[in-house]
Amino acid sequence: MARTRLMLASSMGLGLLIFAASRLDAHGNEKGEAKATIGITTVWISYGRPSLKGRDMLKQITPGQIWRLGADFPTLIASDHDLDFGGTRVPKGKHILLARLDSPGHWVLIVSSKTAREFQQDPAARLAEVPMQTQESPDSTELLTITVAGKDGGGVIDIAWGTSRLEAAFKSAE
Repeated sequence: MARTRLMLASSMGLGLLIFAASRLDAHGNEKGEAKATIGITTVWISYGRPSLKGRDMLKQITPGQIWRLGADFPTLIASDHDLDFGGTRVPKGKHILLARLDSPGHWVLIVSSKTAREFQQDPAARLAEVPMQTQESPDSTELLTITVAGKDGGGVIDIAWGTSRLEAAFKSAE
């Protein structure tokens, strides 16, 4: 009898643990991944893909505000070689991508060692910062979409959401 109770309690505990873990990870947002090889460097980005659901989320961000670029978990960039963002060397490995709206139409991509919340308290976590080119598109992208591709001997990170298109350049560090 005691053994049956112990097994039942263990099963219930395991079930609750699995349920809680699934609730932490699932907010209804898809996971996105972008990957490209730029020269000899492989770059990979992992992010949550929130949906607009009729909203214009980027228009709700105020100047100076940090955007974590995605949903549910930090947007990660990883590379197997050092990267160069605007003349600043970022060591190979995993880092966090953030964005900041400096003024209407002027965005900055930030490579950080900390999440958006931690970054606001510790700006020294900034590894690199580069301006992004911005464009408005006649077509709207419902799910946040981040791509990485080769361009002009280097690479670009493209961010599309709603009618906004943001692009940041980088290259393989030499």
